[in-house]
Amino acid sequence: MLVPELPLRTDRLDLRLFTADDLAALHDYQSRADVTRYLYFGPNDEAASRETLARKRARVALRAEGDVLNLALVLRQTGAVIGDVLLIWTSVTHRQGEIGYVLHPDHTGHGYATEAAREMLRLGFDGLGLHRIVGRLDARNTASARVLERLGMRREALLRQNEWVKGEWTDEAVYALLAREWRAGPR
Repeated sequence: MLVPELPLRTDRLDLRLFTADDLAALHDYQSRADVTRYLYFGPNDEAASRETLARKRARVALRAEGDVLNLALVLRQTGAVIGDVLLIWTSVTHRQGEIGYVLHPDHTGHGYATEAAREMLRLGFDGLGLHRIVGRLDARNTASARVLERLGMRREALLRQNEWVKGEWTDEAVYALLAREWRAGPR
């Protein structure tokens, strides 16, 4: 079980629970086609963003298999919500999890996704005691793949036409990192 002490602080970011006041910021990036192109949803209208925010606000701890921790990614310098990050506890028996992240395009290219995702890996390995954490993505999403590679994750699989997403078959890339690799590698 993991109920993290929040906010989590990285060099430039605060990772905190979502609040009702985050709707405008969340909708600002979830309503964009360039942000949601490789995601399962969107672009969102305001009602869909409101539903998404309600879901994210309920995801506050990892108490059991299948639970998700969703955190707002806040740029400390300005206080602006620039994206979100998550950790999913996918298997108790196999001690496995999954990370994910979404960033507003105005804030990409500065290492924020890597910084936030690294903190989620730390939570998973050091806080929850996971053995293996994966990152899954649409194989066309090369920017996201670079984030996972910077984290030291290795591409383990390319699943051809694995999922039907937004009216087309898509390939899924799976990256992973083991706890022993996390402890041995630079962070």
